[in-house]
Amino acid sequence: MAVIDLDTVADIESDARAGKPNALYQLGLCYSTGQGVELDLVKAHKYFNLAAMKGVVEARLWRSELAQQMGANEIAEAQRLARLWLQETAH
Repeated sequence: MAVIDLDTVADIESDARAGKPNALYQLGLCYSTGQGVELDLVKAHKYFNLAAMKGVVEARLWRSELAQQMGANEIAEAQRLARLWLQETAH
């Protein structure tokens, strides 16, 4: 896997805010592996959830795998953050 730097993460975040499914998936990968950002399973789950809602099949698999490593409170927080993100980025 290529190392992702902060500039790349910023570009991906910009694309994610524009609602691009692959960018949401990429952010999930970044946060689940700690590439270019601090490892954060809650944020990773949030972005995989958002990508899955936009049809990225791989995101569903990653989200499911992460959920096995997370507590119920962490999953609930990830889902809350995903709903909040959807409200904030609704056009």
